[in-house]
Amino acid sequence: MAEPELTSERAFLDTARAALSRMYADVVDRDVQVIGGEDNDERFTNEANQRAKQLRTHALLDLPEVPLFFGRLDYEAGTIEDLDQIYIGRRHVHDGTGVPLVIDWRAPVSVPFYRATKSDRQRVLMRRRYGFSDAADLTGFEDEPLAGAVDDQPDQADAFLRAEIERPRTGPMRDIVATIQPEQDDLVRAPLHPSVCVQGAPGTGKTAVGLHRVAYLLYTERERLTRGGVVIVGPNKSFLSYIRKVLPALGEVDVRQITIDELLTRPAAASDDTGAERLKGDARMAGVLRRALWSYVGTPTDGVLYSKGSRRYRVHDYEVVDIVTDLRESTRYAPGRNALAQRIAHVVLVRMEERAESPDDRVQNAVARSKPVKEVLDSVWPRVVPEQVLHRLFSDADFLAAAAPELTDEERTALLWTKPPRSWKSTKWSFADTVLLDELEDLIERHSGSLGHLVLDEAQDLSAMQLRALGRRCRTGSATVLGDLAQATTPWAAGSWDLVLGHLDKSDGVVAELGRGFRVPAQIIDFAARLLPEIAPTLGKPSGVRTVADALGIVEADEATLAAQVVAECRAALAGEGSVALIAADDQVGQLRDAITAAGLETALLGETEDEVDTVRLVCVPATLAKGLEFDAVIVAEPARIVAAEPRGLHRLYVVLTRAVSSLQVVHAEPLPGPLVGATL
Repeated sequence: MAEPELTSERAFLDTARAALSRMYADVVDRDVQVIGGEDNDERFTNEANQRAKQLRTHALLDLPEVPLFFGRLDYEAGTIEDLDQIYIGRRHVHDGTGVPLVIDWRAPVSVPFYRATKSDRQRVLMRRRYGFSDAADLTGFEDEPLAGAVDDQPDQADAFLRAEIERPRTGPMRDIVATIQPEQDDLVRAPLHPSVCVQGAPGTGKTAVGLHRVAYLLYTERERLTRGGVVIVGPNKSFLSYIRKVLPALGEVDVRQITIDELLTRPAAASDDTGAERLKGDARMAGVLRRALWSYVGTPTDGVLYSKGSRRYRVHDYEVVDIVTDLRESTRYAPGRNALAQRIAHVVLVRMEERAESPDDRVQNAVARSKPVKEVLDSVWPRVVPEQVLHRLFSDADFLAAAAPELTDEERTALLWTKPPRSWKSTKWSFADTVLLDELEDLIERHSGSLGHLVLDEAQDLSAMQLRALGRRCRTGSATVLGDLAQATTPWAAGSWDLVLGHLDKSDGVVAELGRGFRVPAQIIDFAARLLPEIAPTLGKPSGVRTVADALGIVEADEATLAAQVVAECRAALAGEGSVALIAADDQVGQLRDAITAAGLETALLGETEDEVDTVRLVCVPATLAKGLEFDAVIVAEPARIVAAEPRGLHRLYVVLTRAVSSLQVVHAEPLPGPLVGATL
């Protein structure tokens, strides 16, 4: 490339950064207009204005490690008024007079950067991609002429894309805005409705697609989404820590990223065995809970006698029966109780009118709150709380049998407590219980409000009851569902994507598949895919678009030398660039970490020291926390032990084997799991 042109591009980068700094200063220095004084609406408006200023300030903050632009499009003259050349970056930057210096990647005019081809160049003459160092210094560029090119000419941008994908990484996940592929872009820019479900093989970038889709939707539907909010639900805190910097790098800082247990808010202090946990996540529990709750509503045996002064007004028992029958399960439990009181009171008012009286609403409310009506309510439609119902369900075998006819005797036995707590008020609940309590709470009184958009990552691991809980929080909003059925490691996983969307109440959602692995080398994908016939026979084999020399190695050791061999492989991986992970079974990773530390290598344990993980190149990862993470080099210790650790151990191993972007070394003393035996390197 011409050195003068590179110098010119660097100068333009300096100009754009200076312009962004001015935009930031303008917002910081601008006073928030204060409206009125003590009126509640005025205080709310002032707080909203202040909040808007804070968000705008954060969005304009220049992140020194993030390149301000990554591409350029040269258009045919006249394609864009007064602008035939545009720079594309993570946010919009202007020169202060309205002239754009950098165009947001989400803007319609930026679409050809991702979609234009030699046969459909969309009036683009040339596409330029830039290379940057980790410090965001512009190091070079590559041009891809589209005008006059034919499809069988070599793609000049391949080298740049490969270099960007393979660029060594440490710490949290980076955005992929510079390397989004057309099939990914289709999903990123899909409309808000209907919901989108992405089945993505390892290395296809499904998590990145979901995050960039959030950024795109906030760009195109900001006002609509701001009202309900956007929430990303991840599988664990380690995963959320890994992805936490992507959206801020794209200028979006007002998105909650939480785990499902944080979303449900009820504390969990107990645990279940696998069988009970699987049952509690089963979709059949929705019917069980509904029957258990509504069994509290009885059949009236007495009417109501209401006295006012010397007059008596009677509501006969058969009238109360008709009201209860009409209301039963036609509404939620708590509103039904309130409606019963009002309906009985209304009958009393009719009796008053029949005697030429003129009662009003105040009289009806007084009747509804009267002692005779309350006595009927308490006997026929008592107040209940979720904990009370669930405690009885798991303590009383007869009650459970009546509420759960669809369960077998063995399943009901698995749900019953062997030593029931004395009271629901003193019960310690498991996480699976809190999901059931959430369902009961909604049956008693509906959750208010709805998220504007919900993103579920690693959704294949969620139970039917968890999905129902999440769907309730997004009743009128849309969802982006991300996952891989081959990576379903929980015994309570919901199953097919159609079932997942159904439990979320998003049955109209569109299921799309990403099958090309851009990030995991083909040799590693092929090796891991040997497990697919056993763990996900209905899924097609994913393909890798990159082949990396010496990407896969299998080292056999004996039990006595396994730790030493793992240390040697870690040391060899650290001699290269980028992040390194040792992944092992949860009950083994601590011992191996001690051996690594004793050998003088600096390391951190994922899940124990999250902040340190950002700065240390070598991370020890328990197998159960590996999902969704990526590392340049991965050492997997003792695959057979990972498989033996849980019922869906082969699924877990598939996850573990597909975490590497550049190289995977498998070290084992025990025989490899059957599907991997005989693999050629």
